[in-house]
Formats: sequence, structure tokens, C-alpha cells
Amino acid sequence: MYSLLLIVHLLAAIAFIGTLFFELVIWHSAREELAWSAQFTSDQAIARRSRRVLHGVVVVLYGAGLGLAWHYWSVPWTARFTLLFSLKVSLALSIIGHYLLLAYWLTHKRLSAKRALWIRRSILGHMVLIVILAKSLW
Repeated sequence: MYSLLLIVHLLAAIAFIGTLFFELVIWHSAREELAWSAQFTSDQAIARRSRRVLHGVVVVLYGAGLGLAWHYWSVPWTARFTLLFSLKVSLALSIIGHYLLLAYWLTHKRLSAKRALWIRRSILGHMVLIVILAKSLW
């Protein structure tokens, strides 16, 4: 069961990070070559599709992550493992905080383009740090 959870968790993380990477590194620059109306239409279409896909990916990612965390309770913890694992969990919880902030901004009509870019960059940065910490755990 551990191996299956690990594979599912890794694939969901790849999908999540890949989507954010595409939006920030590829799409954000590529859209500048389009007319404003095409930018707006494309942005809306990509945003709708990303939300549909990422909601499921995030549920799978966090669900598998909880399953893995449950497994780790039964292994001996070194001080290094405890520190790295605690940082990883804190960053994962911070990402949830980012999404709660995003939901607040959306419901109160306060999400500007600058804020949307900032929050995507921050979440991607958190995810990259989580991957580095995960690789450092063992």
C-alpha cells in the first residue's frame, strides 16, 4: 500500500507543479504575443480547465500525502527526519492557507492580476521546496 500511495502522491505532485509551471513560465510570457481579446479568452479557458483538473489533483495529492504521513508514524524518527518532515507539512499547510486566501479574494472581488500572479508564484515556490525536502528525507 505504501508504494501505491507514494506513486500516486508523486504523480499528483508532478501534475500540480507542472500546471503551475506551465501557467507561470510558459503561458504568462506566451500570452503577451496575443491580441488582448485573445489573451482574455485564452486566460478564461485555461483558468476554467485548470480549476477543474487541479481540484481533483489536489484532493489526490493531499489524500495520498495523509496516507504517507500515517505510514511514517510507525517508523523511527531521527531529529533530521523530524525537522524536514515538519517543514514539509508546514509548507503543505501553508499552500492550503494560500488557497483559502485566494477563495477569500475571489468571493470579495479583490483578486487582481498582480495578486493572482503573486499567489501562483508563492504556491509554486512552496511546492518546489516541498519536493526538495521530500528528496532530503531519506
